[in-house]
Order: sequence, then C-alpha cells, then structure tokens
Amino acid sequence: MRKKEQKLIITFHTTEEAMEMEEFCRQRQIEGRLIPVPRSISAGCGLAWCASPESRQMITNAIAQAGIKTQAIQECEV
Repeated sequence: MRKKEQKLIITFHTTEEAMEMEEFCRQRQIEGRLIPVPRSISAGCGLAWCASPESRQMITNAIAQAGIKTQAIQECEV
C-alpha cells in the first residue's frame, strides 16, 4: 500500500472546469494532475486537481489568471 502524503486538492463544480484546469496547467507546465475526489472530501463533479502543498500560491495565482472557477482549495492526505 502506498504511503499517504499531504497534498493540495482543488475541487470543481463541473467536469468542464476540471478539464479546463488540466489543459491550462499542461500548457504552462504547472505541476499536478487530475484525480478522483478523495473520499474524505465531498465535491461536485468527482474530479480534483492534486499538487504539492508548496505550489499553492503559484496555482491559486494561475487559477485567478485563467478565471477558472473552483469549488474548494484545501489540503488533505492522499
């Protein structure tokens, strides 16, 4: 079994918003990936962006720049 680590989790209301985040980050080489929403979090579309907690400021700035709507930004063990 894989050891759980603290991660930055960004959830979205819709799958479209999650896919928009993935494309935006891929184009700008921003670290992270889409994952199923962890069981400890209840969220809209079932997809979440997962990245290291250290990248929080960079990612929140990127989200604001892109105008991507998020449901929540939090840290949890994944």
